[in-house]
Amino acid sequence: MELDNFWLGLDPGLARIGWGVVAEDNDNHPHLVDYGTIQTSKNLPTPQRLAEIEQDLVELLKEFEPDNVVLEMPFFTRQIKAAGGVLQAVGIINLVCYREAGLLPVALHQASWKAHLGNGRATKTEVAEVIQSLFDLKQLPIDDSVDAIGIAYAGMCGLTNNIS
Repeated sequence: MELDNFWLGLDPGLARIGWGVVAEDNDNHPHLVDYGTIQTSKNLPTPQRLAEIEQDLVELLKEFEPDNVVLEMPFFTRQIKAAGGVLQAVGIINLVCYREAGLLPVALHQASWKAHLGNGRATKTEVAEVIQSLFDLKQLPIDDSVDAIGIAYAGMCGLTNNIS
């Protein structure tokens, strides 16, 4: 079976970025290729954490050579202290994807990609259940990679928000 049209989905953060790669076979059926997380230590200064994200993302792009990248656009309320770090991570993601692969990431709102899976307010556990069923998986860790797989799948199915 030959896979084509690779999508890298990213759930951005400064401490942890979930990632998932999905692709289609010749009959346009979706397949989960791989998934995981990029993690940085909260004990390191932000510039060092951003450099680690950059290095790890460069490696992901080289390993999987995605045709497209899709990420969740973070939403913050006024009380969120982590907004600055997350937005800096999104900036690094955009920079690396463009510089290394000439890709402009598609940004999706959380509610839209979750609604594509069936429920715009789904919990991480509910997203994992849909992903397990969709890709016929026996087990899936409940972490940021689950959301990244859902984000990649929604992008592969053509979901866009036209956020620039």
